[in-house]
Amino acid sequence: MIIGFLQFCPLRNNVQENITQIHTLLRQHSFEIIVLPELSNSGYLYDQPEDVKSYSEPGDGSGPFLSALIDICVQKDCLIISGFSEIKQNNLYNSAAAVTKDGILALYRKTHLFDREKTLFSPGDTGFITFEYKMTKIGIMICFDWIFPESARSLALGGAQIIAHPANLVMHYCQNAMITRSLENSVFTITANRYGKETLGESVLSFTGQSQIVGHRGKILASARKRGNAIKLVDIDPKDALNKKISSNNDLFADRRSDIYLLK
Repeated sequence: MIIGFLQFCPLRNNVQENITQIHTLLRQHSFEIIVLPELSNSGYLYDQPEDVKSYSEPGDGSGPFLSALIDICVQKDCLIISGFSEIKQNNLYNSAAAVTKDGILALYRKTHLFDREKTLFSPGDTGFITFEYKMTKIGIMICFDWIFPESARSLALGGAQIIAHPANLVMHYCQNAMITRSLENSVFTITANRYGKETLGESVLSFTGQSQIVGHRGKILASARKRGNAIKLVDIDPKDALNKKISSNNDLFADRRSDIYLLK
């Protein structure tokens, strides 16, 4: 299975230009699964919910951004997982959709909101879900979810062989931490990060780029630089992630001592 990420710099307040960028960057490539950054439709830095609402859309595929991704999937017969700003019943969510030629396959709303996101978005209410594509189980988490080991573990326990991770990272810890997330769960992870800088008043955010794909044994299979558009694709066997054996006598999941863990 050919999987990959698209690293680019979404523009704030310009959904159509972001759609154009994605179309242009993906045009010459073939893949089965590709992951795009967090909030790829809207850009990141907004002052209040009303400001981002104009650039948000429903999670059913009826808006301009997700419908454009569906069109790409029709052309390429692929799965695209992208972050986007979602609106539902006047609530805003930092969401990610799994899109195919047939429409929306799965929808996830970010569980762990980072910093000022809490002033813009409602907390995610979907929980950590997995879904199937081409006989492969896939899970989604978004950006800051990475710092909570329970995020990736919940997806892995739900059967995920691949974890898609749309991101707008500003701290420099995540890329290294995702090696551990892959290793401790024996899953493939795809972190699609953005790059560039956004300024709003006195707020300035610099995004770290360095998107990456990590194998189920913690090996970096592909990575991008801190700046610049990038598409990286690798050919994997998702069945490798079904093997949770670390030694002949150790299994990552069978050896868990959930009876003694402090879970709350």
